[in-house]
Amino acid sequence: MSSLAFLVTELQSLASETRRKHPEIREAAEKSLAILRSSPEQANVQLTTKDGSQSEDLLRPVFMGCATRNPKVIAISLGSLQRLISLKAVPLTAVPLIVSIMNDCISQGVDIQLRILQTLLSLITNFPDIHDTLLGDALLVCFKLQESKIAVVSSTAGATLRQLLMFVVDKVLDEDRLEASSGGIPTVLPDGNSVLLRPSAKDAFSVFEDLCLLANSEKSKFLKLDSLPKTFAMELIESTLTNYHNLFHKQFLSELPTESEVFFMLLIKVVSGDNDGDMASSQAPRPSWMRVIALEAIRGLCTDGELMRKVWQLFDANEGSSKVFGTLLSVLKRLSTEKPALLGISPEIMGLGVTSHSAEGSALYEVAGMVANAASATVSGVASMIVSETGLSVGGSTDSPPIPESYIYLLALQCLVILVEGFASLVLPLYNSIAIVRPRAAGESVIHAPPALDLSSLPPEEHSTIQLRAVYSMLDQGWPPLLAALSFYISTNLSDDLFADVVVALQGMINVTGALNLTTPRDAFLVGISKFAVPTRVVSSLDSFHEPPPTPKNALSVENLGLSGLTGAHTRPGLSERNLACLKVLISSSMFLAGSLGSSWFDVLETLQNADYVLTKGATYVKKPGPNPNAPAATRHLIFTDLDPDTIHNSMKKLIDSTKLLDDLAFRDFLTALCKLSSEMVGMQVVLVTDEVDPEVPEEPNARRLSTPSAYAHRRRASGIALTRTMRGGDFGISKLGIVCLLNTNRLLSRDADIAWNIAVNHLLAVIGHPQAPASIRLQAAQTLNDILNAVPRNLANVDDIKAEVQERTLKALAREISVGNMLDIRRMGLETLHQILQSSAHSFVTGWEIIFDTLGKICKPHIVSDIKPLPSESDLSVTGSDPILPRRPSIMANEKGNLTLVRIAFQSLTLVCDTLSALSPEHLRTCIKTLGLFGKQADTNIALTAAASLMWSVSDSIQSQRKDAEKEPEYSALWMSLLLELLGLCTDTRHEVRVGAIQTLFRSLQLYGATLSLETWTECISKIIFPLLDSLTTSVRAESLPTAASNVPENSWDESKILALQSLSSLFSDFMTLKMIHLTTFLDIWDTVVLHVKDSFFFDSRSISTAALRCLERALESLMPSATDSTHVDVVDQACEKTWSACVEMGDRVTKHTSPTSAHSRSQSISSDSTEKIQLRSIPPFSQDSLLAFLDVIKKTREVSKSAVVPKSTGGSKTTDGEWALTRLETLVSILKTVVTYSGSPEYRPDVNSLTPVQSAFISIITSISFSIPASPSLLLSDISSYAALPFLAAFDVPPPHSSVHQNGSAKSSQPLKRVTYIGLSKKIMPMIVDWYLKFKDTADIYADGTVETILSAYSIPIKLKYDCPPSSKSGSDLPLWKTATTCFLRIVKECSFRIGKFGANISDAHIEASEENFDLSVLATLEIDIIPHLGSDPRIPDNVIGSFGKALERASMISVEEEEEDRSAIEYDLDGLKTVNGNGHVAVEGRSRQPPVVPRERFSYWCLDLLFLICSDVAKDRESSRRRVAALCLPSLLKRCSTVLANYVADCKLRKDIPVPRHIEEELLYVLRKLLETKLWSGTLWAALQEKPSEVANVQPAFDLSLSLPEIMQLTAQRSTMAHLFHFYPVLLEIAVLPNKPATLWMMPSLSDVGETTTIEVQGVSSKASFSHIGVNLGGKAEAVEVDSRKLAGECLALIGKEFERH
Repeated sequence: MSSLAFLVTELQSLASETRRKHPEIREAAEKSLAILRSSPEQANVQLTTKDGSQSEDLLRPVFMGCATRNPKVIAISLGSLQRLISLKAVPLTAVPLIVSIMNDCISQGVDIQLRILQTLLSLITNFPDIHDTLLGDALLVCFKLQESKIAVVSSTAGATLRQLLMFVVDKVLDEDRLEASSGGIPTVLPDGNSVLLRPSAKDAFSVFEDLCLLANSEKSKFLKLDSLPKTFAMELIESTLTNYHNLFHKQFLSELPTESEVFFMLLIKVVSGDNDGDMASSQAPRPSWMRVIALEAIRGLCTDGELMRKVWQLFDANEGSSKVFGTLLSVLKRLSTEKPALLGISPEIMGLGVTSHSAEGSALYEVAGMVANAASATVSGVASMIVSETGLSVGGSTDSPPIPESYIYLLALQCLVILVEGFASLVLPLYNSIAIVRPRAAGESVIHAPPALDLSSLPPEEHSTIQLRAVYSMLDQGWPPLLAALSFYISTNLSDDLFADVVVALQGMINVTGALNLTTPRDAFLVGISKFAVPTRVVSSLDSFHEPPPTPKNALSVENLGLSGLTGAHTRPGLSERNLACLKVLISSSMFLAGSLGSSWFDVLETLQNADYVLTKGATYVKKPGPNPNAPAATRHLIFTDLDPDTIHNSMKKLIDSTKLLDDLAFRDFLTALCKLSSEMVGMQVVLVTDEVDPEVPEEPNARRLSTPSAYAHRRRASGIALTRTMRGGDFGISKLGIVCLLNTNRLLSRDADIAWNIAVNHLLAVIGHPQAPASIRLQAAQTLNDILNAVPRNLANVDDIKAEVQERTLKALAREISVGNMLDIRRMGLETLHQILQSSAHSFVTGWEIIFDTLGKICKPHIVSDIKPLPSESDLSVTGSDPILPRRPSIMANEKGNLTLVRIAFQSLTLVCDTLSALSPEHLRTCIKTLGLFGKQADTNIALTAAASLMWSVSDSIQSQRKDAEKEPEYSALWMSLLLELLGLCTDTRHEVRVGAIQTLFRSLQLYGATLSLETWTECISKIIFPLLDSLTTSVRAESLPTAASNVPENSWDESKILALQSLSSLFSDFMTLKMIHLTTFLDIWDTVVLHVKDSFFFDSRSISTAALRCLERALESLMPSATDSTHVDVVDQACEKTWSACVEMGDRVTKHTSPTSAHSRSQSISSDSTEKIQLRSIPPFSQDSLLAFLDVIKKTREVSKSAVVPKSTGGSKTTDGEWALTRLETLVSILKTVVTYSGSPEYRPDVNSLTPVQSAFISIITSISFSIPASPSLLLSDISSYAALPFLAAFDVPPPHSSVHQNGSAKSSQPLKRVTYIGLSKKIMPMIVDWYLKFKDTADIYADGTVETILSAYSIPIKLKYDCPPSSKSGSDLPLWKTATTCFLRIVKECSFRIGKFGANISDAHIEASEENFDLSVLATLEIDIIPHLGSDPRIPDNVIGSFGKALERASMISVEEEEEDRSAIEYDLDGLKTVNGNGHVAVEGRSRQPPVVPRERFSYWCLDLLFLICSDVAKDRESSRRRVAALCLPSLLKRCSTVLANYVADCKLRKDIPVPRHIEEELLYVLRKLLETKLWSGTLWAALQEKPSEVANVQPAFDLSLSLPEIMQLTAQRSTMAHLFHFYPVLLEIAVLPNKPATLWMMPSLSDVGETTTIEVQGVSSKASFSHIGVNLGGKAEAVEVDSRKLAGECLALIGKEFERH
């Protein structure tokens, strides 16, 4: 929150607190709040104006609150006051009243007192104009609070007084810096003299005088204090003198010059160790402790830089005086270097991995523990330390104190460092303030890299100029000893802190000499620091370094001892921490003096180049851990921070970046030095390359050397950069040249070419064109040039006069670069630059598009390969009968690796061109489309996808936006069609992403701009674009779905593409059917093709595709609805509906044929041998519920449109006058609906207990939309929906689990319960609906006569009979049970029926009842055949006796005569070995029958059961062979027994009856059995397995014959294993029938169903099946003619087959 917001909060609190007891305060506070809230901006202005008109109103509530005695109100008021003070909203005239109020509140509690101290501190610091008495009153309040007995108040007041006292003295310094010429307040000093003091000085004098008086127990004059604790007064005086000592002793030197000179020279002489004149021979050398004390005194004097400058001015600058300062520097330099062996040489300063041959003294490290204390100790402090350590007193012994020998050198170093700090503290701030010139004109920037100071141009009388001149003279004469001493110290064994001091001193000398334009000293210090930053031996040793073989580490290894930094034999050369610190200083100083270095840039850049190489290739210094790793890390000097290679590189980068701050001349100097460095390095490396080339190979005649190899090679080797074996990866000068030029692009353009452009570009072109230059260097130069050329056009926005020239120059340079054919990388870089230029400046190009497209097109024209394998013949896949259309899969261009990189870069440029399509002409757009087509066929998927989708769409949008000129309309139409054709080629790309992008772009273009297209264009788009696309996608989908298809295309990706195309086509229908398509002359042909595609997809595509196709057709029908009521198009719409309905009939028939997956094998056996149909039906996937729902929606929409499009003259009997369909079509519709609703092959179903499934809901919607105006329609609909009411009890089924959840043995996992389709919800919906419909037509006699009512009552009877066995009607149990619902509905219908049946009387027939029951029985048998028998033998857990009992049950159900069921003819002893003989003559002992046995009522059902028994034992179906073999082996005895009874009874009856005819049913039964025996073909080995003890174990695999058996035994086994074993079994009785003297039984019979290749379709109660049953009762119509058969002929044919089988074996 802002201070203003805090103020508002405080005032709100004040108003809230005083609302009861102090309403006047609340009113004043609210007035203040109103002021602040009315206009916050104006309030801010008023508050910042000290004497604003609103200040009185704002202060009034504060003053009134402070006047109360309520502590809380006072605290809030003081807080508000403090906010006002911080906002400077208090006028100076109110300050006395504020001080008075705070003085009055001083007696309040602790919180108030602390708040007062805070407010006072804020008040005085924010109002510097508080002086004299007002300041004294404010301080008096603090002194009073300091005397408090409460510790927190006393300590806070003391701290506040210290801060205020320092603030008062700081104001004095500020006044001195202002240097006012005159004016002041007369003040009487203690000695009686009177002086003029400025207000702040007067305040400071008064306060300091009172503190001295109070410390002497005297009464104060200014503060009005009677007393003050002496300790506190002394503390205040001490802190003032400590912090502001310069303010108190500046006049000492000028008042005593002679004494000062003597004092200085005496100290210097003592430090130098020289004795006085004549007494030198008789006096002993001065003791070391005396030199130390004298040097400590000098160190203290050196801390005052102004003092040292006065020393120079008083003594060194005068001819007749002593050279005090010069002598001091000479003595310090001589002292520093008098014992070099004592200090030693630092191994770190020599670099890492470089062996040092110098002595390894460590004197300063011996006193490292004393350095920190001694560096800041006073003379007396050191003396006392020495005395305390030796245990001696100074006066009690003449021996010198034990001072470390190296301590004096530490003091000398500190003196040098302090002197340099004094120079820098004066010169550098003045340089920063003087040299940075303010802008002279509007918009002119500040110069941040100024040149050196020109002292002659400064005002000579100013104090700062005098001081600068003094420093200039001091350094001009004194820099040699300073450089020598500092250079010596930096190379010695210093501690880190001392080394940091030396480095900082060197930095200060570089900066100061550079700022003062002392060129020679500056360059000397730069070279000195450069030598230590990157030692020459490190650079020269780095290339000759070899990695040592790895050695096992042990406890005494160098690394473990921490001595790796001291050894160089096996350490990679590199820069140490101290080298990096020196490098850091060099970079910092170079940046500071960037504007004045001139030719010295060459030395700086050379050092930076060496440093860059070593940092990149050399070792990296790692700080050694201390002896105690757990000890807290000590704070190190800042010079040792940020020394990692990354930070150093960043610093170097900043130095390069600072070139943009240089003026033109300084920038030219820098660029010249950089190019000179690069030329020498490149020339040197060319020498290295040519040294390795075969000398016999002649040099190219045009090869031009950049420099003279021999001279530069020798020079650079002296610097340690001539690498004899390994070249650098890139040239330092070239890389930095690029950076510098990019930073100064405007300078390159706007300044004279001699300043920068000629220097940089000519150098880069020379390197790129040098044939012997290393490839890496040439690439680097090319990259640098590209960067420059790329930056130039981006800066041409405001220079239109030179834009064309610059663009031409840039493109010429790029063309010249890309033309270098022997370097692929340079071409790549040129293309990248073209892309970047287009990215920044394509919108401003005025020419050159042809060149750009031609260049990009040539990049993507490599050789072409195809990844498409040959597709199957179209005749194997097509269902439409149209011409085969192979998929237009565009070949993918296989790019070489290098060329692929160029393609990617070129495509980026093409993408940018497509962003500026508005600037292209139609011809340019056509070229662009062709180029995009080429890129859409590239191997890179991302490129192809972007070209096909995004960029093609941009071109399409651009074409449409330019179609404004009617004269150019044909040109743009042709251009747009060429775009669509190019997209069509990409819509069948083998890559899914590319296909999807192209399809989306194609249809999006049509959808967005379709309204602007002419009818001719629409016809062309549909016939040449959309339909070919669907054909190609269809063929691709079929090819990928074949088992032999081998492709890398992801599964279902082609399906998704076709779905997308169909969905997009449906959107076109919805948007443009009424507007455009219905008006096409070829609309019916188009519609026919669409319906054909949908039907084809429904037959053969995956369910997701077929669903999308059906939805597309639905939307197309929906879009026809507006045209159905238009008389102009009603005929066309009606014909479209007829075509759609015909397709729906075919699709419904396909659903009818496609039953559940379990009978797939049976279906495959029943189809014809035509290979095409086999492929088609095997490839049909199960219909999903979504596809069936879409199918029903299409039917529903077809009916709606058809009913709306009424064409009376052309209905043709298919519709009534009101649009309702005819009865025959309704029957077809009802059949299709039943097939769809009861379809049991879908993989997934929705729960249908509590509610209807979507398919069931759609069925209800369709069935209820049918009008009952058609005659016989009530009977049709009532009978149909009645079957749905019984579905929960007859057709409910479990949904098979998915393939992933089925075990290998075919059983489902027990952990996943099967889902069940119950039809309960549908039944609950249908039952009441039947009642409603019946009541509507209860007076129609037809529903009683045709059995409709019986069908209804039969449907209700099933749940009524089951009652409590009915499945639950809902999951929650809230609905009525099904049997109750059925009973209720049943009673309602029966109530009405009882009266109507009597009324209609004989008009009602019951002949249909028997047929209905037979149909039901037939459906049961069909269910047994299809759904039970194939699985009966698959599970070994089903016992054999259960399967055998099933066969016996069929045997009993197949009996024709009642006698056979009731009488026990056990005289026939039946055995599988043959018919048991009683008399031993091979005849069966069966007595003949003279009477005619009664026949069962339902004779056909018995034949059907016998037929099913034959079917079980026959080798007919090939699916589940193992299961069928087992069932056949276990049921064969029942079949043989049943047939044996028929044959034996007939023989016995004939012998008894002689010439008496045999009853009809006996002859029919005999002939039927003989025909079935003749047609039946058993499974191989079935009879033999049935004879075994455990038939199931040998039903599938029979053992080989035992060759040791006799021939008759082998023949018997052969006959038992034959497929005609049943005929061998009946051989005796067949022989008897063939030779009977009686007249054979004859009958005219229709051919069997197998003869005509048909199956009987059984449908009852909603269940439809197909099975091969008896011909009895089946009307084959005109498909066959009746034939005459007799028993003797059939028996003879059976015997003939036995003979043929015998001969075969």
